[in-house]
Amino acid sequence: MAGPDPRSYRPVLREMPVALRGAPATDKMQTAMLQAALEGATAERLVLTNPSFLCMPQKALAQHMLYPMAGEKAHWLAQLFPGARPCFLSGLRNPAIFVPALFALPKERDLAAFIAGTDPVRPSWKDPVQRIRNALPGAELTVWCNEDTPLIRPDVMQVAASGGATDLAGGDAVLAKVITPAGLARLNGFLADSPALDPAARRRAAFLDKYAIPEAVEEETDLPGWADGQIETRTDRYAEDIAAIAAMPGIRFLAA
Repeated sequence: MAGPDPRSYRPVLREMPVALRGAPATDKMQTAMLQAALEGATAERLVLTNPSFLCMPQKALAQHMLYPMAGEKAHWLAQLFPGARPCFLSGLRNPAIFVPALFALPKERDLAAFIAGTDPVRPSWKDPVQRIRNALPGAELTVWCNEDTPLIRPDVMQVAASGGATDLAGGDAVLAKVITPAGLARLNGFLADSPALDPAARRRAAFLDKYAIPEAVEEETDLPGWADGQIETRTDRYAEDIAAIAAMPGIRFLAA
């Protein structure tokens, strides 16, 4: 499995889908993309990452919804390597946190233009996930809650590796950012004594409630014009969205 430096391939992958607009890439185009990503190396599986695969952040809210072109853009991406089975992995973030984080990007200044008339209580992840599922019914689609990433990163990496690796480096990289060194050391010691621990038990062993770093796990929800009641309502609807997505046919949902 290869997970190349994004700087090596993002310029090519930014331009190629727009140029093709859903048409299949030629063999020559595919070779050029692989050369840019692998830089002379070889791999049986290639993992490409980009937070803007579906669109640029400033266009994430349009037509009163999240990622209205999710299905179309996913199809464009799949056509970059039309002979391969596409696999999409995506962490979903509470819109009450996600929208303010997008607006906090350096280039965003006009809140009204950024929100594009979207009701802050309305955005749903269920819709873009369903659009991707409809556009690519044969694709592998794996989703999880971004809030759970520290606990399930090893599972995410295992899916990215297509089950081909059992011990992947960096599995605790995110967990190390939100748990104290003492907590991480205790977790690693516990796991060393219990090598056959299943993933669910491993997550329970993280002791996140006891060893969490407060400032690392508490996210800001500050956005001009957003009331506390809207944030609470949006969070409740996010939980409903996640339950609906987890029950969708053809979706692999990774739960903490």
